[in-house]
Amino acid sequence: MANRDPHDVILRPVLTEKGFEGIADKRYIFEVPVDATKTEIKLAVEAVFADDGVKVESVNTVRTLGKIKRQGLHSGRTPEVKKAYVTLKKDSKPIKFFEGMGE
Repeated sequence: MANRDPHDVILRPVLTEKGFEGIADKRYIFEVPVDATKTEIKLAVEAVFADDGVKVESVNTVRTLGKIKRQGLHSGRTPEVKKAYVTLKKDSKPIKFFEGMGE
């Protein structure tokens, strides 16, 4: 796999109730491309948030198949989604973008 730009690996943060609960524990959720690897995700998070002094401890991923949707006789699937649960090290600084959200 070719080296990708870190901003191409991290598509967007997932801002949900479960996501907000993890912010206090330095656990963040990002949507990533379906073919992204854990190592790629770790390097991308550390590169994108390098100004914040972020160090990643672990990355867990979840792949969700798209739902089947029907419109009359025609049926298709919604896009497949991959989410990365990124946990930072204890001595790492939190990500500034998420500060104040998990309170």
